[in-house]
Amino acid sequence: MFKNLSDRLERSFKILKGEGRITEINIAETLKDVRRALLDADVNYKVAKSFTDTVKQKALGQNVINALKPKELMIKIVHDELTSLMGGQEAPLNLSGNPTVILMSGLQGSGKTTFSGKLAKKLKSSKGKRPLLVAADVYRPAAIEQLKVLGESIGVPVYTEDGNKDAVQIALNGIAEAKRNHQDLVIIDTAGRLAVDEEMMREIEAIKNAVKPQETLFVVDSMTGQDAVNTAREFNERLDFNGVVLTKLDGDTRGGAALSIRSVVEKPIKYIGTGEKLEDIQEFNPEGMASRILGMGDIVELAKRAQELYDQKEAERLQEKIKKNKFDFDDFLNQIHQIKKMGNIKELASMIPGVGKVIKDIDIDDSAFTSIEAMINSMTPYERHNPEVLNQSRRQRIAKGSGTSIQAVNKFVKQFEDTRKMMRAASNMKNPMKMMNQLKQARSQRRF
Repeated sequence: MFKNLSDRLERSFKILKGEGRITEINIAETLKDVRRALLDADVNYKVAKSFTDTVKQKALGQNVINALKPKELMIKIVHDELTSLMGGQEAPLNLSGNPTVILMSGLQGSGKTTFSGKLAKKLKSSKGKRPLLVAADVYRPAAIEQLKVLGESIGVPVYTEDGNKDAVQIALNGIAEAKRNHQDLVIIDTAGRLAVDEEMMREIEAIKNAVKPQETLFVVDSMTGQDAVNTAREFNERLDFNGVVLTKLDGDTRGGAALSIRSVVEKPIKYIGTGEKLEDIQEFNPEGMASRILGMGDIVELAKRAQELYDQKEAERLQEKIKKNKFDFDDFLNQIHQIKKMGNIKELASMIPGVGKVIKDIDIDDSAFTSIEAMINSMTPYERHNPEVLNQSRRQRIAKGSGTSIQAVNKFVKQFEDTRKMMRAASNMKNPMKMMNQLKQARSQRRF
């Protein structure tokens, strides 16, 4: 995500490395390079110029204090301005209304239908919503079938009407269906359209006027760069939408749409799509995105994803097993599945401050767990519950069954045992800070 832009900005800041203070000369050179990096990332020219002018104004005359070096100070100023440029703070969905109605709009191929399924799944799991997907694309039968498949895969019903070509009526009937079935969320997937297609634009306006949605979202492919921003402006003039959804942000995108769209249309980015899986969706956080662009990670998003999957009862059960040294291979396998639900492994790792730069050129994907899962799945239920019984003959059978080597099995079993010991030791430290304070007090009293 934004790899090229991150690399260019990092090179720009190196100009200030070793400088004792910020001057008009060295900041001019740095910001000239920053502006080039932004333009190469397809950021709107006026936005890029305004951004660097603001950074220059804030940086000049500042004293480098509290051990901050000029480079560090510049990174902080750029981080703060990037955050402001992208909206400053998260813009949550308006989930009022019974049911809440969310209307999707955008160009054909922007990812509206897939995002509709992703959003339904997310709000169902994170907010406890009971969604209904409404197929109001009356021009493309494949879109209706795609929505049906998505709905079935996430356990969400899909409202369709065979033969009806009135998208407005289908949308209204879908809302009525949701009310009858006590569903509190309706997501209406509409046909893709061009802003220059007057008839199609009148249709989406008519749908919005009829259903009066709590949220009208403009879904746009972030890989289209400035075209995405221009299209957003045209749609906003007709629809006055509430927010933007950037899809395909995991692709070879230059970042221009994410950095320009908020300034140009003055509407917040609400969600981003970060992959092909139905879990690859997240609320857009300007501060976290600024940190990721500058290679500083995004620990807040990482914690948020973990929290969404957190199960108090399961955590307590696992804690008891760890204390009793009963943590087994089934538990380990379950933890792998939980991690994979959080998203792409490399993306997760890049959210840890300092790790993104280290692994940027390393190919990491979900297949990193494949051999481990194969080894555990090649064990008998008895072996998975009793790791200590894995003698040499059992390990040889597991290696053969999983298509790995005996060396790989031995290495994994040792790593598992080491992990189990560390987890047990950590669980026995009920309050490590309190224990440390007690130890210090005892040493003070005994004078040693």
